[in-house]
Amino acid sequence: MPVEKNEIENTLPLWKNKISNPVQIGGIETSVLDNGLSKGTRIAWINTGAGLRYKIVIDRAMDIADAFYNQYNLAWLSHIGITSSQPFSNQGVDWLKTFGGGLLTTCGLSHTGGPEIDEYGQRGLHGEISNLPAEIESVIQPDPASGKLEMSITGIVKQSMALGPNLELRRTISGKLGSPAIQINDVVINRGNQPAPLMLLYHCNFGWPLADEGTDILWNGEWQSREGEPHNKIFNKNNNFRKCTATRDDHAGRGEEAAYIDISENSDGECYCGLYNSQLGIAVSIKFYKKELPWLVNWQHWGRGEYVTGLEPATLPPIGQAKARAENKLIFIKPGESKTYRLEMKVLHDKETINHFINISTKANK
Repeated sequence: MPVEKNEIENTLPLWKNKISNPVQIGGIETSVLDNGLSKGTRIAWINTGAGLRYKIVIDRAMDIADAFYNQYNLAWLSHIGITSSQPFSNQGVDWLKTFGGGLLTTCGLSHTGGPEIDEYGQRGLHGEISNLPAEIESVIQPDPASGKLEMSITGIVKQSMALGPNLELRRTISGKLGSPAIQINDVVINRGNQPAPLMLLYHCNFGWPLADEGTDILWNGEWQSREGEPHNKIFNKNNNFRKCTATRDDHAGRGEEAAYIDISENSDGECYCGLYNSQLGIAVSIKFYKKELPWLVNWQHWGRGEYVTGLEPATLPPIGQAKARAENKLIFIKPGESKTYRLEMKVLHDKETINHFINISTKANK
């Protein structure tokens, strides 16, 4: 994809020797929320210095809540918003009671899908990782005066139990001053002494005004509606599910639709998806890798006051651990083994770059 201009680098002669503190341009600021259901929750605000600002919730697996580009909101936020971590809420649909939406909610690490129980245990909706706090390992600030524009925050999230599975997520979220982009580098490590199931899904949630009537939903691949419903109201061949629609009364409450997509890759193994709002003149792209995350889920929920579409790269569709095991699709991670997953989210505002993104995200490019 063509690279948009880094305005910080291009304006170097203008700001050199004219700033006292790099925060005048951007950087990472950590703090603690102090009110309501989020009281005591650690966060980090990231300012890219290029219009993109977003909030990492350190105590929620370093997921990303609010995200803005200039004056425009990008993410959908649920009624409940940010809550403190609830490590013991992994039963039934408890996950929905702490689902704040946001630009990214991590699902897994050993289960994605509905609640279930079998001879291997009991699992709640979408697993427990998003309700676990991170131990911060490092915060690296940019130093533009010395030519260092990179910044990052790294943390470790432990999903473990005595005498049982012991998985560790080492997450680094990074960026560069002057670039409206987010890089997520996740390493999952099995610290236990037995093979452990591994299911991972990146629940990326987009809201108004980026998601609005007429906004293009961009992806390419073979798809089927969730569980193969023949009469899905959204994902059927007679409906244009590639655009955000008006609010729908049948999406009140738990009304929703989803498609499971065997996402197309290009010759470099890259997969692209995202949204483009022509009225705002901006797009958000998501790049990931087929060998790491071979599936994409498109979730559409157009309820009044709950207007959202999700694009969700995943190791498997959220069919649950039990069904994945029965179909011999369940991935296992061996003791001491590590697996890496990479995503990049980028805001695009240049017409040429947006057109190229639309082309590569809607056509197979092998």
